[in-house]
Amino acid sequence: MTLPMYTELEVTIRRALDRVEAIAPERRALLDHIASYISSKGRAGEEPRLTFICTHNSRRSQMGQLWAAAAAAHFGVDGVKTFSGGTEVTAFNPRAVAAMRRAGFAFEEAAGADANPHYLVRFSDDTPPLECFSKVYDDPFNPSEGFAALMTCGEADEACPVVYGAAARVALRYVDPKAADDTPREAAAYDERSDQIATEMLYAFSKVA
Repeated sequence: MTLPMYTELEVTIRRALDRVEAIAPERRALLDHIASYISSKGRAGEEPRLTFICTHNSRRSQMGQLWAAAAAAHFGVDGVKTFSGGTEVTAFNPRAVAAMRRAGFAFEEAAGADANPHYLVRFSDDTPPLECFSKVYDDPFNPSEGFAALMTCGEADEACPVVYGAAARVALRYVDPKAADDTPREAAAYDERSDQIATEMLYAFSKVA
């Protein structure tokens, strides 16, 4: 069963779906693997859990967690849980937060925030919020076994030759929008990365049997 989402987010999703046909074959193969994992877990009566992993858990991995949750809801794929983590702790970068807000997600900063703020993020009023903050991938907040490790950056992929507890691993690397920080292209670079991740997560969940 699909859920009604915020209007601005629905617009972003429709734009992303228009780009699905442009996904390169090699990327489709990776995304098909993710879809197969989710489908197999569902058939086994198990909860599909996806952990997006990047070095700092500040940009791409956070975007991946949120877009995967929204894509699952859009296609009515029940029971999916999404997480994110890094090889070190920093913070959910405010530029990435701004991009996800522009995409249509609603952010509420939890009380007592510090240098690593916790956000309660929603894509619909009909679902509980996702709690997003920077953490290491094996933080107790995340699953310790039976999850798919989706490596969203090369550094984390190479730094973690083994992700303990992972039932599957996919090197789903994205170019870091950080390269555009403090330049005239900053907002555009973050929006482009958000849009790419949205398109690919929507494609993957459209293939879940």
